[in-house]
Formats: sequence, C-alpha cells, structure tokens
Amino acid sequence: MLPIFTEEGRYCCKQAKKRRMVALNLHWTLLFLGLWRTWPVFGDNETDMHPPVNGLTQCGEYSNQAMANGRCRLVATLPQLAEQRCPDVFRCTEEVSYWLHENEERKQQMLDLKETISELQEELRNHRHRINVLEMQQNEENSLNSSLEQRFHILEQQYAEASTLLHIHGSLIYDMQTQIHNLSVLAEKVRRNPGCMINILRTTPLLSTQETLHPEVQHVRNCPIDCASLYYNGVHRSGLYVVIPSLGAVPVEVFCDMDTEGGGWTVIQRRQDGSVNFNRSWKEYKEGFGDLHTEFWLGNEHIHQLSSQGDYMLRIDLEDWNNKHKHALYESFHTDNEESQYRLHVTGFSGTVEDSFSWYHNKQSFSTPDTGNICAEISHSGWWYHQCFFANLNGVYYKGGRYSAKGKNLLGPDGIVWYSWKDSDYYSLKKVSMMIRPRTFRPRLSP
Repeated sequence: MLPIFTEEGRYCCKQAKKRRMVALNLHWTLLFLGLWRTWPVFGDNETDMHPPVNGLTQCGEYSNQAMANGRCRLVATLPQLAEQRCPDVFRCTEEVSYWLHENEERKQQMLDLKETISELQEELRNHRHRINVLEMQQNEENSLNSSLEQRFHILEQQYAEASTLLHIHGSLIYDMQTQIHNLSVLAEKVRRNPGCMINILRTTPLLSTQETLHPEVQHVRNCPIDCASLYYNGVHRSGLYVVIPSLGAVPVEVFCDMDTEGGGWTVIQRRQDGSVNFNRSWKEYKEGFGDLHTEFWLGNEHIHQLSSQGDYMLRIDLEDWNNKHKHALYESFHTDNEESQYRLHVTGFSGTVEDSFSWYHNKQSFSTPDTGNICAEISHSGWWYHQCFFANLNGVYYKGGRYSAKGKNLLGPDGIVWYSWKDSDYYSLKKVSMMIRPRTFRPRLSP
C-alpha cells in the first residue's frame, strides 16, 4: 500500500463530504493518467467502493486513519500495471486545496463570530442589568426628590415665618432699646437738674385741689415743670432740657428759649427749613414728631399737660422770605384733653402783626387729614381748623413763599399761612415758632 496524501484530521476524518471530493479528485486524476480502469470511485464509508462500470473489473481499495497528531492518513492500494505505474504520492488538487482553505477560514470566522456574539450577548446582559439598576436608582431618586421638595417647601414656609417673627422681634427690641435709651437720657438729665426729686413726680392726694393746680407747688419742690421753672433754678441758656409737667408726671424733653423777651419759653412748635413733613396722622400729632433742634411739633398731649398746669401765655414769631420779623402775643392759652379733641382756648391778642389766629380759630377742635376733616385734607396738616383757616402754621413748606393753586394743582391753599401778613392765603412764611410760659413769669435781673 502506498500513502496517497495527508491533510488535517479535523477536515478529512469528520466530514464525509470532503472525502467524497477527494475521491472524485483521485478518480479524475487516474482517468487523466489512463488508470481509470483500475481505480475505484469511493463512497462515504471508509471501504465503500462503486460497482464495476461498463463491465470493467474493479480494482484497488481505499482507507483512512486519524493520526495522533490530528492529521488524517489516507491510503490507497492499486494494482501495478506493466505499462503504467501508479504515482507514489497523490496530493489534493488546487481546487480541493482552495475549498479546504476557504472552509477553514469560514469556520474560523464562524468561531470568531460566535465568540464575538457571545461577548456581545454578555455585554448586552450587563447593559440591561445596569439599566435596571439605573431605573431603580432613578425611581429611588425621584421618590427622594419628591420628599426633599416637600421638605424644602416646608422649610421655606418655616423660614418665611421665622423671618417675619425675627423682624417683629427685631423691631420690638429696637423700640425697647430706643425707649430705654431715651429713659436713660431723661433720667440722667432729670438727675442733673438742681434739686429735682423723682420720687415725688405725682401730686399727692393730701394736697388740696388748689395746691395741686398751682404751678409753684412743684417749683417749690425743685422739679422743673417747664422752662420757666428751669430758669428760676438758674438755667439761663437756650437748649434741650427735661421737664416734668405736674399733671402728666412723665419726663418730657423740650427746647427752652432763654433769650426771647427775658426767656423762660417752652417751645411747642417750630418751622424753619422744610426738613420735616407735617402731613401726619392724629397719633403722630398727639405724641409729637420732628427734631427739637430744627422743626418739630411737641405733641398735643404734652401741650395740653404743660398749658393746663396754670395760666400760660402764647407767643408766635413769624418771619418772611425778606427776613422781616413780626410776632403775636396772647395773654391766655391752653388746650383741652384728647376727649375734647384738644380744643383751643386762646385770647388777649397783642403784637406787631395783625391777628389771624385767635379771632378765627379760638375754641376750635384739632383735626388731622386722617380724621375726615376736609380742611385738614386740603391743607395737608394738623391744626385747629374752622372753615378752613386764616392761620395755618403747620402747612406745606414752600421755598420762596409764593405759590398758587393753579400751579400746584391744589384744591385750596395749604402753605404756612398767616393771612394778614400779605392779605393772601398763597404766601408761605419762611420761619414760624410757637412757645408758652407762665403769665406771671418775671425774668430775674443780673446783679
């Protein structure tokens, strides 16, 4: 037996189709060599031989064997002919080799493809797992975000409430600090006033009614009830001082004029530069507002307490924009309490200017824009109005003095008016002040 050819075992030993192709190749090769008569055509089995063709005698046999190294051993036994010898070794034809090579590449490609598909499937499973994890995390985050959003809204509401409370508390603390500071200043000033005894601020029930209302009772006890009593205690310089009205028994800071006509004046109102807005409410006019150094209204309650301690007189100083100065003096002045809307009582006019105050405004109640009084609303101030005024010292400050209803689109005059000054409601004065002192006041001459 002669070895014909050898190929990879996995191709020749496992695939019958390949064997058939090899056998057919050998058949055609032998036919080409003139040996067809003596070469059988092999079938699928290892020893399968075709029957004789055209009466020719069958010869030879075919067998294969898988070797230990994985190769295939193909063996063919042929009879020797005298005229022709069989070739010692048969190799695969180029066509068979090509298809064997192509089949090997396709198989390797399929293996690679299977491997790639397996990897892709594994990666796809991993991706699906990650997607499931992310979806679960997203659901948890959505739930957490919803909870956090609710908590955030609750915290926002709580913060707004806390801010409001903090603002209120801050305002209260500021007011308390201001009051404490003011009381401390007042107490210090009262303490420094000569001989003032704070423990007897109120009149005692043991005193008679006449003694209680007499201004000299508190003066005897050295507590200043007004600027006149301060003057009697040796204070002769104009400035801010603290007095304790006998009726109110509450310290009040006032500006004392110790220069005009002998001094002793307690200033209750002043206008001089328009720095303070006098369009205020009833409460503000009651308690007082402004700056005692410049423009202010002392407060209706304080004016009532001061002017009701005894017999007081009123002085009004006026100055126009040409620096011309005049004054009005009233021998009797006081106001009622709040229940009577601080009704005005003013009589006994004298002075260097014609009266525009007492003859028209005497016994009139005080009004402010928020009380519904049309005159107060038109005049933008608080005053003792009477259809509406001939004097309005708390009116709007017009620089230069001249103003008109048409130019300002006004319903009526609202300036700092003293009608008899120019016989006009549309001239606003530059400076005015109102101050009171006891009618019995007598300045002490220096030795």
